[in-house]
Amino acid sequence: MFSPSNIESCKSSCLNDCLCAAAIFAKNTCWKKKLPLSNGRAKQFSTTSLLKLRNDSSPQSPHNPPNNDKELNKLIIVMSAFLGSSVFVNFIFVVAICIGFFFYFKRNLVGTLPGDSSVQSDLRRMLKDNNNEFKTEVGVIGQTHHKNLVRLLGYCEEKQHRLLVYEYLRNGTLSSFLFGDLKPSWKQRTQIAFGIARGLVYLHEECSTQIIHCDIKPQNILLDEYNNARISDFGSKLLFMNQSHTKTNIRGTKGYVAPDWFMAAPVSVKVDVYSFGVVLTEIIRCRRNVEMEVDEEEKRILTDWVYDCNLDGKLDALVENDTEAMNEVKMVERFVMVVIWCLQEDPNIRPTMKKVMLMLEGIVQVPVPPCPFSFTSIN
Repeated sequence: MFSPSNIESCKSSCLNDCLCAAAIFAKNTCWKKKLPLSNGRAKQFSTTSLLKLRNDSSPQSPHNPPNNDKELNKLIIVMSAFLGSSVFVNFIFVVAICIGFFFYFKRNLVGTLPGDSSVQSDLRRMLKDNNNEFKTEVGVIGQTHHKNLVRLLGYCEEKQHRLLVYEYLRNGTLSSFLFGDLKPSWKQRTQIAFGIARGLVYLHEECSTQIIHCDIKPQNILLDEYNNARISDFGSKLLFMNQSHTKTNIRGTKGYVAPDWFMAAPVSVKVDVYSFGVVLTEIIRCRRNVEMEVDEEEKRILTDWVYDCNLDGKLDALVENDTEAMNEVKMVERFVMVVIWCLQEDPNIRPTMKKVMLMLEGIVQVPVPPCPFSFTSIN
């Protein structure tokens, strides 16, 4: 924040500051904001909001950098003159009105900004008792930064209403990619598996506050324009490491939920490892884990069938009619053994995501896994 200032100096200062994503100008004062945008509540007065966007709508190739660095960014000026509300709420909705494309689908709002930049927001309604929890989650998620995570751009909080604003990834979900009419190539699928694993390693071990996602599934993996995997949907089910020793309600999605949730034991990062194992089977086969309409009963639950194929030495059945995968039979075998390690009912036997990533990439050898269904402590 600096004053006295005018609109032009505020604009220039933000343009020349690589950390500045937006600026608020009011009463001869300029507030520069970096991502994630937050802390927008203010008294009742009109403001001018400055939003920095890319000047070029087409993605830049790393081999073809722009000719003029000064052309990378521009500022869009929008007026926020809604009294009695937060500046950030005004900022988001005025931008939405100005861009001319705004629709509501379930709990999500998706918009396209000038310059082809996109945002997606997650609209939530929570009880007042969850205020501190929400702020804690936003603070932690806002500090995460990894190429395999969807980035939180900002949020607002207006009484019981919460709005999370994420970057929008144009290629949609892994679910649509895997289960569509056209089967993705084996190379694309393996790169996606590596990306998900790296993102989970970051959440579990590398970010400042370690995070358990609790809902890893294809619908929560988004793909950017280069089909890089980006883990999304933070905040609705995640746990922090310091919460994992406490009792909590079951979180996750049927078919991907680890058996740990049904045991009288604390949950840990190993619930994400289990869910990743289920997703990896779907990546290998390009079908959903549960398909009850399949004629052959032994194939209806994919994770069970994968184990049977490995036990019987019939891994070719998993990738039939997939020439590229058939030519990489050693990699298929490695992936399947990693799946079986991830699906161990005993969480203590499951490897960490770091070990999973190293095994997937062939950096460390994958030992022969035990039967994943041998753990009998639950009825």
